[in-house]
Amino acid sequence: MNQQLRDIRLIGVPMDLGQDLRGVDVGPSALRYAGLADRLRRLGHRVTDFGNIPTALRASLDADDDYVEPIRDTCSLLYEEVRRTLARGQFPLVMGGDHSIAIGSIGGITHDGPRGIIWIDAHADYNTPASSPSGNIHGMPMAVLCGSGSERLTSVGRPGPKLRSEDIAMIALRDLDVEERRILQESRMGIYTMRDIDERGIAAVVKSALNQLEHCESLHVSFDVDSVDPYFAPGVGTPVEGGLRPREAHLLMELIAEDGRLASAEVVEINPIIDERNRTAELAANLLASLLGKTIL
Repeated sequence: MNQQLRDIRLIGVPMDLGQDLRGVDVGPSALRYAGLADRLRRLGHRVTDFGNIPTALRASLDADDDYVEPIRDTCSLLYEEVRRTLARGQFPLVMGGDHSIAIGSIGGITHDGPRGIIWIDAHADYNTPASSPSGNIHGMPMAVLCGSGSERLTSVGRPGPKLRSEDIAMIALRDLDVEERRILQESRMGIYTMRDIDERGIAAVVKSALNQLEHCESLHVSFDVDSVDPYFAPGVGTPVEGGLRPREAHLLMELIAEDGRLASAEVVEINPIIDERNRTAELAANLLASLLGKTIL
């Protein structure tokens, strides 16, 4: 298959308000330092860097705040920027930040119609304020996008749900809360846990997910780097053992690229503060290159 060359726009969202552990706000800078833009240019893509979406600094906010309003503000700006990027015929590649930014990015890319969502993550992020053990908003974006949780967040960009469950495929799940487990079992989402990958192999799982989303004209990848095992990606917001190995992750990305429907993507939860010589951002940049057409031959 011939590689699809794109006009890619990098959009940074240095937000760490969705969780307690500091550091993921430096994620966009770490990806830039890892040479993400140059890697993509070497593949033949045109790449421009928008810079960063304005985000409130945690130190400037009340420590007792739930941070819903500043998260809403940032996600609203991201929602509109992603829409403008798509309207210009460009490919938005969003660099987080914690996973709560997906409220804005996925909201924006679905504004003009449905899109298939491939959610690559150790977590489902389907909690609400009532079910969340931690109360952290980075564990809630999928619920918000499906219309559950705080109205201040479900109304970002436009009121109501932004996603239909049949348009979602989750890959590499391995750390679910009790209520999330119940919701996923009752939903029409494609759910592919690490056990599925262990038993069937990553190629079969990805092909199954793509077949499940065959009714979708275009796809968005939401890539939380904690989907990769922390042995290989130690600098992430919420590490969980037993994740993807690098070669599995590369094949996952390569198969999505070969499908030909990819229209937007985001990468989240890189935490350089707890990383080792930026190795997690380096790995993420390499994986994004695979998602955007890099192959061995």
